[in-house]
Amino acid sequence: MTSLVLGVRRVGLVAAGVDRVLVMIAAVLLALALAAPDQAAESLRFIIAALMKVAPWLAVSITLAAYAAASGADNLIARAFQGRQAVMVVSAALMGGLSPFCSCGVIPLIAALLAMGVPLAPVMAFWLASPLMDPSMFALTAGTAGLDFAVGKTVAAIGVGLLGGYGVMALSGGGWLTDPLRPGVGNGGCGGSKVRDPKPVVWAFWAEAARRETFGEKALANTLFLGKWLAFAFLLESLMLAYVPAEAIVGLLGGDGLGPIALATLVGVPAYFNGYAALPLVAGLMEQGMAPGAGMAFLVAGGVSSLPAAVAVWALARREVFALYLGFALTGSLFAGLLFQAVQ
Repeated sequence: MTSLVLGVRRVGLVAAGVDRVLVMIAAVLLALALAAPDQAAESLRFIIAALMKVAPWLAVSITLAAYAAASGADNLIARAFQGRQAVMVVSAALMGGLSPFCSCGVIPLIAALLAMGVPLAPVMAFWLASPLMDPSMFALTAGTAGLDFAVGKTVAAIGVGLLGGYGVMALSGGGWLTDPLRPGVGNGGCGGSKVRDPKPVVWAFWAEAARRETFGEKALANTLFLGKWLAFAFLLESLMLAYVPAEAIVGLLGGDGLGPIALATLVGVPAYFNGYAALPLVAGLMEQGMAPGAGMAFLVAGGVSSLPAAVAVWALARREVFALYLGFALTGSLFAGLLFQAVQ
């Protein structure tokens, strides 16, 4: 009996350590192999070819993220929150849209900034821009959807940040936004240290063994993370190309009017599941006739206000701040889509 219990525990531990994304990929390919063997082989070939196509961009994104972590370049984020509020909004939007700051650290960092008394306007600007773009995302966006799309999404990220920051400034006159955090929210934990005590950047990180180790760990972690999500995305794209009629995409999200872009903005919130995985899916949809503006609106709206991000914001901020966050996100996404469509 004891050996049986130990065996069950070992199986449970192994199962717990298996990555869910890899399990989903294996499960879909297995189901295809049983139900549609030809499509299973075609999907596997599609995944391999697509990964090889974006491999150079993937290498650039992984190197940038690992270098930022090893050198401490992400500490530069603290400098965006110094000076006059109107200037802080601009610097925070730029920092959020351009800095290689890990998305998992955004929420504790936001809590730290607000708990320390940083005005909500620049915090909102960074909050909105940060999930949308960083050097890694830029490289992968250029590799999957094209350089013009990557530049457009970068401009959109900064623009949405500016909209939220200056929008909060315009609404803050009555004093109802002076206490944006929910009661009991802490000071941001480890994420707050980047603001409370920013460390100097060591650009030549390779001179220190500990930083070289950090570079290797981050590079490996990012390789596994990006690799699995891109593989899953390319698998879904292969199925979409095989089973979703192009006419349906053109009819729903094609065209140059307001309707497809507005619909993509609303659909992006619940349908969006991962920034890196969404890129090849949107690229595939645009190849089938999805309007470029609708694709841009989908990526921007989903990146800022996807369900996981919205839940995190809800847990952190008061309801009125949460409502502003969603309002600015959706409004900015709609305008981003319309402007991108207009310049195409």
